[in-house]
Amino acid sequence: MVNKIARMIATFFYVGEIPIAPGTVASFAGAMISIALSHNLALYLAVFAVLLVIGFLASERTEKIVGKHDPSCVVIDEVLGMMVALFLLPLTSKVLIIAFFLFRAFDMFKIYPANHLEKLRGGIGIIADDLLAGLYTNILMHVLIRTISI
Repeated sequence: MVNKIARMIATFFYVGEIPIAPGTVASFAGAMISIALSHNLALYLAVFAVLLVIGFLASERTEKIVGKHDPSCVVIDEVLGMMVALFLLPLTSKVLIIAFFLFRAFDMFKIYPANHLEKLRGGIGIIADDLLAGLYTNILMHVLIRTISI
């Protein structure tokens, strides 16, 4: 039973089982959560904290169940990374689209030190690189908003 719950959480309610682009779909889910919670900072932070803690635990257990480091079915990391990417941004359609594509690019290309973080074992290795991709996205978006007024 615990393994089933862990897999459900790690795959973000089985989004990770989608055969085509599960990480992209999970990133979209993270964006939708961010939009829904954007007007309540305390709730945003609380939901993020809960997802982070259970995400670490569930992804680590799922990694052991699957028997593979950072299995592609684990997508809770994309949800969390997208929430970091959109944190405290004005969620206009232009900002959402640019941030979404930047996050996916940072997540795929693993810019240093994300490339080293993903090699760590367990939940930390699964989630840390996506949190960093989200942070890269968030910082770049804040810069773009202030410099070119997107």
